[in-house]
Amino acid sequence: MILLRFLTILVAIVLTNTATAQPLAKQLFGAQKASSQQKSAAFGSYSRGCAAGSVQLPETGPTWQAMRLSRNRNWGHPEAIDYVQDLSRFAAKQPGWNGLYVGDISQPRGGPMTSGHRSHQLGLDIDIWMLPGDNMRLSRKARENISSISLRRSNGAFVNGNWTKQHHAVLRAAAKDKRVARIFVFPGAKAEMCKNEKGNRAYLRKIRPWWGHHYHFHVRLKCPRGSNGCVNQDPPPKGDGCAEAQQWVNNILNPPPPDPNAPAPKKRREFRMADLPKQCAKVLQSN
Repeated sequence: MILLRFLTILVAIVLTNTATAQPLAKQLFGAQKASSQQKSAAFGSYSRGCAAGSVQLPETGPTWQAMRLSRNRNWGHPEAIDYVQDLSRFAAKQPGWNGLYVGDISQPRGGPMTSGHRSHQLGLDIDIWMLPGDNMRLSRKARENISSISLRRSNGAFVNGNWTKQHHAVLRAAAKDKRVARIFVFPGAKAEMCKNEKGNRAYLRKIRPWWGHHYHFHVRLKCPRGSNGCVNQDPPPKGDGCAEAQQWVNNILNPPPPDPNAPAPKKRREFRMADLPKQCAKVLQSN
């Protein structure tokens, strides 16, 4: 009995050390320079997965520019690339806009990123800058140095003077697309849209308040049809979500007292390949 228990403990130690010796998944996926030669597919969830057969958003188009090209994160599922181009054409029709400045989508094969996002692993998350895209001929150097603009005031409780009707219109169009699961934006923007929307409010359900997201808004697409290995996020609660957004605003202005019984935050664990869907190993191995 004692010998059996010793062997069990020994095996557990060996397995733990073997797992720890594996390189981090972000190192493996971050080293990829091009997509896999596979059929386009998303495997896993937005924060724990990978992307096969990704397509690169062209660096420059008639109504968009991919920003921060040195990151090599302008890759995504074909539906994400089509979505960006469709929305950019709408944005180009807005006064003062000639298109969109597009931030991170995903790495060439998705997966955990070497820095920054926890999500963006499936090629279905898209960051779009709040800075109106007026110049569609920026150089590579300019795209590394130019910054977006913040639209928040009072730590995100309200919008500031950079907010325009055009931002509202672009966000509305972004959310109305049937491919979209949700859009993350700072609480004051959602509250402002709730206050000013005079038409059909159903799309507001997809606009979700979240920390940060005042220099860009984050579009999350649904798993494409036929992506059997892709895990959708639960749908947003029913309703337009405006009361929830107002509660976020109230909590920013008058923060509730800390919960003395709240558990201490846990350090975020870095994923290794064993943590990702089994298909992700094939995505890495593909030419």
